[in-house]
Amino acid sequence: MSQFSKKYYLFLILFLGMLSAFGPFVTDMYLPTLPSMADVFNTTPSLVQMGLAASMFGLAIGQIFFGPLSDKYGRKVVLVSAMALFAVSVVASIYSPSIEFFNFCRFLQGLGGSGGIVLSRSIATDCYSGRELAKTLAIIGAVNGIAPVTAPVIGGIVAGSVGWRGIFWILFGLGMLILLMCMVFKESCAIDRRYVGSVMSLLKKFAEIFRQKRFVIYTLLYTFTCGVLFSYISSASFIIQNHFGYTELQFAVVFGVNAIGIGIGSGLSLKFKNMYDAALFGTSGVVLSVALQVITYVLFPTFWIYEVLTFLMLVSIGFILTSSTTLAMDEGRHMVGTASAVFGASGFLSGSVVSPLVGLGDIMSTTLILLGVCSLSSLGFALLALRRQA
Repeated sequence: MSQFSKKYYLFLILFLGMLSAFGPFVTDMYLPTLPSMADVFNTTPSLVQMGLAASMFGLAIGQIFFGPLSDKYGRKVVLVSAMALFAVSVVASIYSPSIEFFNFCRFLQGLGGSGGIVLSRSIATDCYSGRELAKTLAIIGAVNGIAPVTAPVIGGIVAGSVGWRGIFWILFGLGMLILLMCMVFKESCAIDRRYVGSVMSLLKKFAEIFRQKRFVIYTLLYTFTCGVLFSYISSASFIIQNHFGYTELQFAVVFGVNAIGIGIGSGLSLKFKNMYDAALFGTSGVVLSVALQVITYVLFPTFWIYEVLTFLMLVSIGFILTSSTTLAMDEGRHMVGTASAVFGASGFLSGSVVSPLVGLGDIMSTTLILLGVCSLSSLGFALLALRRQA
């Protein structure tokens, strides 16, 4: 922080927070309008939902593309290119003649939005290290955890007045705002720190980062934690509305309150002297809350017990998001863009796997199984990380 003025530091935090939240808003903000879009395009709900899968796939693939390129050409030019791609694809999607063309535009939007996510971590790692990096990533982690949960709520609020096209014009405005902020942003990757090899040789960087065992452990810890988070996000509306019988508005309120839990956990993670302990504390909390959910589902299947345990689970997830990101990015500091690309893509790939699985069979039972598998896996990698650190 000392290398920047207070005014620029505040700008940088706001800028990184917006970049981190941008991807989740791209995927989730239009979710409440999916039923109406099926009528507009005269197609099936499943084909409309393909747009969500396409954007998530773009968010995962794009990070692998933009991260290494930013190591070679710098953060600013890559970010501007990504946002320009996003802006053009949003306008194209608004005037889509068919659902197939719309879904292709959604893939391009995911690609563009991925630049913001991968570079938010890269820029933070360029500028900070150690405790300062942890503090910065705590803010980014909180935003990145809250954004997927709050985006549908915001979309639901404005959908009634502006419709699905209005939501995409709002996304276009956010993209243009970030482009304007890029003019103020100071390049964080100096020329003498950039990768000097050919573009094709950048592929070797992926093999190199996968040889970093600690980085792989921290990334897998993050991956399975995202599995827990996306299992909750994908199933919450069905569980709260269909299983417990609450309305859409009540669901939106609960969904928004739960999002605060992730921010609380991210902030409290800084109370730990090192991030290893924060990761272990968070994963233990997730496993405990999931185990209690299983027990109470069998013995006392009431909404308020479910809600309290879910909130505690999300608080625990906040601890893991901050600690795993800090540990992984510190370990991959010598190849920041590539490390950020692999790390970020793993989370969205995890989400793309678990999201369709929650709908198999009884959604409550399937969700609890996924939560159990992912939470136990994340605890295992947290224990492995602590062991390697010792």
